[in-house]
Amino acid sequence: MKVTFLGTGTSQGIPVIGSDHPVCLSENFKDKRLRTSVLIEWGNFSYVIDCGPDFRYQMLRAKVKKIDGIVFTHEHSDHVLGLDDIRPFYFRQGNIPLYAHKRVLKSIKKRFDYVFKKENRYPGAPEVITTKIKNKPFNLGDLKAIPVNGRHNKLQVFGFKFNDFAYLTDMKTVTDTEIEKIKNIKVLVVNALQIREHQSHFNLEEALAFIDKVNPKTAYLTHISHWLGFHDVVEKTLPKNVFLAYDGLKIII
Repeated sequence: MKVTFLGTGTSQGIPVIGSDHPVCLSENFKDKRLRTSVLIEWGNFSYVIDCGPDFRYQMLRAKVKKIDGIVFTHEHSDHVLGLDDIRPFYFRQGNIPLYAHKRVLKSIKKRFDYVFKKENRYPGAPEVITTKIKNKPFNLGDLKAIPVNGRHNKLQVFGFKFNDFAYLTDMKTVTDTEIEKIKNIKVLVVNALQIREHQSHFNLEEALAFIDKVNPKTAYLTHISHWLGFHDVVEKTLPKNVFLAYDGLKIII
């Protein structure tokens, strides 16, 4: 399995519009972060987790020509607003599968009502096939996906386990029961927004404590804001098996 980090930034991205924060002014490409998303590829399959407002550019940058579906963690704008840009895939492939909690699908249908219309459809609008995710395994191609339930402040969100890889973003609390699903996994990706505490995201200290509980062989941090600090500086402070993800990073599992 190959995982490409399409974006590793928080909801505003880095640099933040109009910001003079030193990280936003950094010339290091690892400090420039689009909204959080990953591409997962194995065999002839390719799936994207979340499609935020940077989706079009992420697909161009990663030279993606085919997707077999999009899996959503939750309905916040930085994770869904790129949906209209599935059109080139739809024109080539036909209906695009979407996988999400029923609440998330309801939100997406409200925002992109023209995609879901059955009559008087706008010419050129993409069409999709929806699958409701519950907190139980489901199939993506020939791969079993296992949801990992968590809370983003009070909002329910899903992370996902695919064989030896687990991807969790926008988490603030995860129960011990859910942690058991990913204990001792080979590769864990989890959000670490900033240094100071935040109401709906793990900060760095919480993310590292979570990693200790899960005990993965290797962990990567994502959904990073400029408040975490410079990539190269922060990474030097991390445990030897923990790394900051960055846009364009590819890992093989």
